Amino acid sequence: MSSSFERHQKRRLISSYFSVVLSIALVLFLLGLLGMLILNAKKVSDHFKEQVVVTIYLKDTAKDIEIKQLQKSLAIADYVKSTEYVSKEQAAEFMKAENGEDFMDFVGYNPLQNSIDVHLKADFVTSEHLEKMASDTLNKDFVDEVTYDNDLVNLMNENVKKISFWVLVISAIFTLIAVLLINSSIRLAVYSKRFTIKTMQMVGATKQFIRRPFVWKSVRLGIIGALLAITGMAIVLYYLNKTFPELELLNNVSLVTLLFVFVFTLGIVITWASTHIATQRFLNLKTDQLYY
Repeated sequence: MSSSFERHQKRRLISSYFSVVLSIALVLFLLGLLGMLILNAKKVSDHFKEQVVVTIYLKDTAKDIEIKQLQKSLAIADYVKSTEYVSKEQAAEFMKAENGEDFMDFVGYNPLQNSIDVHLKADFVTSEHLEKMASDTLNKDFVDEVTYDNDLVNLMNENVKKISFWVLVISAIFTLIAVLLINSSIRLAVYSKRFTIKTMQMVGATKQFIRRPFVWKSVRLGIIGALLAITGMAIVLYYLNKTFPELELLNNVSLVTLLFVFVFTLGIVITWASTHIATQRFLNLKTDQLYY
């Protein structure tokens, strides 16, 4: 009978520890994913900004040397990421592939113009920089027109500011929720041992002596939960990097390592603080208050 009861108690204890570890792991995993989003938010927004194309249309009278000099001067400019020369023949082939038919059969000639597609660096994708670049380029006699989607640029910059603000707000809220959830799990685990705590106190054990095993047990559970969370984060990060290689999520190893260290440390700190506070509360209660 006694052996059966002990096995039952052991199973309950293991189940309790498992639920605590699972709670810690899930909360830290979600918090870590949010941290990954914050750290890579600028990289993601920069990626989309750099997809904006500034197209410089050239006059048919433009000489090859002039076109090459313009492309070279743009390529070495500190605000330009890349340039690509697109001949009128290439443009016609692209339109043919897009529309599925050759428009020159109806027109009889190629009305398109030679052009240079320019991708700017993300920090320079603003209306002011684009307008200045367009103005400077149009001063050249052989340039016919400079086009870009100004409305898209404005919308993109506004949305980036809004998203950045709300990500910070959500991060603060989620961090608070994470602390409260882990704290609740730890308090429940300590609550189940409240009579043991009070018994040890009644036989003369000091508060520090009573508290120490509970704190170390919770810290070990926190370490296990943090390691599980970091493993999950590493898998997600690897998958995202393989799916979206252009974002280069794994290029900054120091930043990723810092995030993992932060999650690991947070798992230890929260479990330590929660256990310390929970055990202190039961140590300060009177015996008859343990039943409420």
